[in-house]
Amino acid sequence: MVQELEVVREIIRRGLNNNQLVLLSELRVNSYRSLTSALRSLSRKYSISVSTLKVNAKVLRDLNLIDVRGSDRVREVVLTPMGHFVADLLGIHPVIKDLDLDGKHVEILAEKSRLVRKYVLEMIADAGSGHLGASLSVVDILTTLYMARMRYDVKNPRWPLRDRLILSKGHAAPALYAVLAMVGFISFDELRKFRDVEGVLQGHPDIDVPGVDMVSGSLGQGLSVGCGMALALKNDGVPAKVYVVMGDGELDEGQVWEAALTASKLRLDNLVAIIDRNGYQQEGVTEAVKPLEPLVMKWISFGWHVIEVDGHDFEQLIRAFNEADQVWGKPTVIIAHTVKGKGFPPAEGNNKYHSRPVSREEIRSAGII
Repeated sequence: MVQELEVVREIIRRGLNNNQLVLLSELRVNSYRSLTSALRSLSRKYSISVSTLKVNAKVLRDLNLIDVRGSDRVREVVLTPMGHFVADLLGIHPVIKDLDLDGKHVEILAEKSRLVRKYVLEMIADAGSGHLGASLSVVDILTTLYMARMRYDVKNPRWPLRDRLILSKGHAAPALYAVLAMVGFISFDELRKFRDVEGVLQGHPDIDVPGVDMVSGSLGQGLSVGCGMALALKNDGVPAKVYVVMGDGELDEGQVWEAALTASKLRLDNLVAIIDRNGYQQEGVTEAVKPLEPLVMKWISFGWHVIEVDGHDFEQLIRAFNEADQVWGKPTVIIAHTVKGKGFPPAEGNNKYHSRPVSREEIRSAGII
C-alpha cells in the first residue's frame, strides 16, 4: 500500500507544475475573498504574472481541486475536499500565518521545543560530546521554522518547491537533528547514534541526512551558499524561501559581510538570515572578542530589512517571519536575542557549557528527564 501511494504521489507531482503547486499550498492555509484578489496577492508574493496564475487556476478548477464559493458579492476561493486530499498526499506543509488569540499555537510550539531540548541533552549525554550551549539557544528558532513556517515534504526531501534551511552555525547540529526527527525526516532511533560511527548524524550537518540542505561546520559560509540558492530559485521561478541560521560569533567572518553585500545587490527578497544572538562565542563574550554593536545599523547600512526579536518568544518569531514575507526588493535579517544553554539551568548564560558534555544524571537533576 505504501509503495502504491508513492506511485500516486509521483504521478500527481509530474502532472502538476510549480505554479499549480503554489496555488494549492497557499490556498491550503490562506483564504481570499475572491479569485482575483488571490491571484493578485500571489502574483506580488511570488513574482508570477497574474495571467499565468489565472491559467493554472483554471486547470485546478477543471480538476476539481479548487472552487469559488459564496454569494455574488463575496465569492471565496477555496480548496475542494479533493484539493485538500491531494495537498495532504503530497505532504504540502501548512504554514501558521497568524496566531490564534487563545495562544494555542504558542502552547504547541512551546511543548515541541521542550521535547527538542530533551532530545538534544540526551543526544549529547549519550555521545559524550557535542555543543550544548549553542544547540539549546537555537531550539526555539528551528522549532518555529519547521513547525510553523517552512514548506517541505518529509516523503520527498528534495521537493523542488520546498523552503531551504541552512544551519550555518553547524556545531548546533543536535538541535537540527532533534527537530528533523520531530517532523519526520529521520527516526528517533537515529538520534541515539549521534556522533556514532554506526549512525549518519555527524557532529556537523551532512547533506546525506534527509532534510539537510547544506554541509556546514566551517563558520561564515552559510550566507554565501544561501545567496546562491536564493538566486537560483529566483532564476528558476521557484517560489521558495531560503533561511540561513547564523551565530553571532560567526559574524566575525568577513565572508558573511561579502555575502550580505551580494544579497542586497541582487535584491534577494527570498533570503532570510536569522542571527542567534546569544552573546557568546567560543572565546567568550562577543562584545569582548570583537564588538558587533551597533548590529542593527550595520545590517541596515548593508541594505537589509532588519527585525529584532526575543528568540524564545514564539509569537514574536512568527510575526517576524510573516513580516519577512511582505518585504520586497531586499533580503531580511532577523536578529533573535537568545540565552545560551536555554532550558538547562546550569548552562544558561554559562559559556563553560559551550562544548561541555553532560551526563544523564545531570539532566535528571535539572528535572529535564
